[in-house]
Amino acid sequence: MAFIDELKIYSKAGDGGDGVVRWLHEKGKEWSGPAGGDGGNGGNVYVQAVRDVYILSKYRHQKQFPAERGENGGSSSLHGANGEDLIIDLPIGSIIKNLETGQTYSLLKEGQKELLLRSGRGGYGNEHFKASTNTTPKEWTPGKPGQEGNFYIELELFADLGLVGLPNAGKSSLLNSLTKAQAKIGAYQFTTLDPNLGDLYGYIIADIPGLIEGASEGKGLGTKFLRHIKRTKMLAHLVSFENGDEMMNVYKTIRKELKSYDPELLEKDEIILLTKTDVTDEKTVQKKIKEFAKLKKPVFVISLYDDASIKSFSDELIKILKLEK
Repeated sequence: MAFIDELKIYSKAGDGGDGVVRWLHEKGKEWSGPAGGDGGNGGNVYVQAVRDVYILSKYRHQKQFPAERGENGGSSSLHGANGEDLIIDLPIGSIIKNLETGQTYSLLKEGQKELLLRSGRGGYGNEHFKASTNTTPKEWTPGKPGQEGNFYIELELFADLGLVGLPNAGKSSLLNSLTKAQAKIGAYQFTTLDPNLGDLYGYIIADIPGLIEGASEGKGLGTKFLRHIKRTKMLAHLVSFENGDEMMNVYKTIRKELKSYDPELLEKDEIILLTKTDVTDEKTVQKKIKEFAKLKKPVFVISLYDDASIKSFSDELIKILKLEK
């Protein structure tokens, strides 16, 4: 299923049902007074957080979300039925903005429910207007309209670990090796167009699409995916040996883009993964380990084609993630 992390929709709460003019008919007394019931209230519109990051994809062809209208009042003082509420399920991490009012709602935990639009109240039937001075009222009122609006929904992913780095650093390959994500990969300069997610024994790992210099200014996929890193607990920074002598500069370039987008991103815990050891020799590997060790952060060297290397890193990663919790 395609991953969608932003969506525009129109939604409307249900209108209230109309009140009606009706008369009570009794044996031997044809006109026994007003008996027009009130209309029912319309349905409210709610948004609710669910643990399904792909659910926005289900709405890609559905742009209108109306709640049910209240029923009109009936004879014999019957009150119209209330309209059913509409609950729109959205992924945890969704930010919903009312494009008319500017009001925003954030869904931060599973099951969180927020009222988005309030329904219209039902109108009054003629029985409501009965009084000693008005025994045969013919007044009635229509139902009130429900609130409506256009909304922009933006998802900021929640993940335990976010994989960051330049395109082709090996993020998708690593995610596939650690989990069953089956992210698309290729033996060419390729960058993921959508974040891929994987589950490592209950820990969520997100492959953040490849960043390029200038991403914080919108170059490439830019800020579209930088925002996903904001709510990721820890970052794994992948640097490929394919970058040769520029590996440290590559690392600093990505760090610069993270800082330009949001300085708080640099405060997240981070581990460094030196990838694609198959393109170099052992002497160079040891040299780069010492160079990156000076950053005082955990440094791992992994070969994406060596199951033992992946298994060893996976075991260490789980220990680290447990400490993060």
